[in-house]
Amino acid sequence: MRHNNTKMNHYILTLSCPDRIGIVHGVTGWLLNLHGNIVDAQQFGDIEEERFFLRVNFKLPQPVPIDELNEKFTPVASKFDMQARIHDAQRKARLLILVSRQGHCLNDLLFRTQSGQLPAEIAGVVSNHDDYASLAASYQIPFHHLPVTPATRQQQEAQILDLVDREKIDLVVLARYMQILSPSLCEQLSGRAINIHHSFLPSFKGARPYLQAYARGVKIIGATAHYVTSDLDEGPIIEQDVERVDHSFTVHDLARMGSDIESLVLARAVRRHIEHRILLNGKRTVVFR
Repeated sequence: MRHNNTKMNHYILTLSCPDRIGIVHGVTGWLLNLHGNIVDAQQFGDIEEERFFLRVNFKLPQPVPIDELNEKFTPVASKFDMQARIHDAQRKARLLILVSRQGHCLNDLLFRTQSGQLPAEIAGVVSNHDDYASLAASYQIPFHHLPVTPATRQQQEAQILDLVDREKIDLVVLARYMQILSPSLCEQLSGRAINIHHSFLPSFKGARPYLQAYARGVKIIGATAHYVTSDLDEGPIIEQDVERVDHSFTVHDLARMGSDIESLVLARAVRRHIEHRILLNGKRTVVFR
């Protein structure tokens, strides 16, 4: 299924379904009928759950609207009881970043998108403080200062949802946003909101995890990126990383190193999501590299 046309249109198909014979044949046969060219494909069969996962990166000789392409795939999806979606690989995802007073992850994401390292558009930055208004302005990104108290939480979250709808946001990124989202907001952002936190949870909860880790003499520190759910910091895990430390590290050393790990892990998770490399498998994830 190869063509010499370099102007072919680029798409990504992701799917999961009960595992059975003929799934790959059904997908490749459908692509053959469209004169499609498979660039790469990754698959995984969960033996315990008897479920199959597939990501196919493909091109077509002529552009086809996404809605029409998904409609064309419906017979195959129905035959195999698939949860499937075709994405336009050439479209940049639109991000809304939420941040409080720790700006290392925000700064990293702003630079990666502005420099073209991360194929996305940051449509806005939301914060309950105004510390990073000038940073967002330096990248010509709209900054929305939305203070919040227990009494105004519902109103403030409504403003966030309004931004998500108005700006056609694909992914909300909690880049050290130190507010607990309501169950209602978590549900409305299900599958399209990612959070970053230190890997000490649940051992070192609270606002000063590195101080607690230092007091306990930890030997590794790390970070975890996960999807947001109403179960605090227990959503499906996307990406993690760690670094070894020893007795010579001060609490400031731990915080500095932790900030670096958090930034890297969050950037990886965002990239995996916007490149459609993550499929949910119950409370776990299948992440194609």
